[in-house]
Amino acid sequence: MPEETAVYTHGHHESVLRSHRWRTAANSAAYLLAELRPGLRVLDVGCGPGTITADLAALVAPGRVTGVDSSGDILGQAAEVAEERGLDNVEFAVADVHALDFPDDTFDVVHAHQVLQHVGDPVQALREMRRVCRPGGVVAARDSDYAAMAWYPEVPGMTDWLDLYHRVARANGGEPDAGRRLLSWARRAGFTDITPGAGSWCYAGKDRAWWSGLWADRTTDSAYAERAVEGGHATAGQLAEIADAWRAWGGEPDAWFMVPHGELLCRA
Repeated sequence: MPEETAVYTHGHHESVLRSHRWRTAANSAAYLLAELRPGLRVLDVGCGPGTITADLAALVAPGRVTGVDSSGDILGQAAEVAEERGLDNVEFAVADVHALDFPDDTFDVVHAHQVLQHVGDPVQALREMRRVCRPGGVVAARDSDYAAMAWYPEVPGMTDWLDLYHRVARANGGEPDAGRRLLSWARRAGFTDITPGAGSWCYAGKDRAWWSGLWADRTTDSAYAERAVEGGHATAGQLAEIADAWRAWGGEPDAWFMVPHGELLCRA
């Protein structure tokens, strides 16, 4: 099977984890919650710092949850989250979603949040998620769609950010407009019983400073910034200008930002 070929665009700088740690099952996997019940075995693909994973573990206890990520470095933080919450039904391991090291039909639910946009072959990833899901189980995926993001007011420099992000992400082997493609990828992966949907995050009011600040910091200080410069997509000066645009947007009392997501529930 093919192995991971894409480079994770964001990396795990504090500005990235600031966003990831905010995520919960309620705000990031609400479309899946009705499928969960105590006793299920769940695989959380691309678990990152483990906040969603821990929520899933609490919801299916005494069932077990396995969180996997391509980066072993982040799994220590995920384990700390589970320990802090007193969860003893969750475990973590390094894995490549293109070639999962689990037998066929192992899990009742296989979940991936903001993963398929970053992998080299999302169709193969979904095939693997389907393989390790038991017949009748559920494969769930949710990914944002950058081209459909919307904001107000139109601060100069924000469009430059979106254009740059598309170029960097695609140069890294990913697809930043994954949300609109999830259904087609699932059909190509062999799923026939698919419930597609959509969801969103919205940042305004007191949330606008948090959202603009983490993106300003990410634009200049994260692995994304390094890849933008090393790949010839932007200079350090241009990144600084885009970061300033983020801060200017966040300083507007009318600032509003929407992040749309495609969502899938696929019956295996």
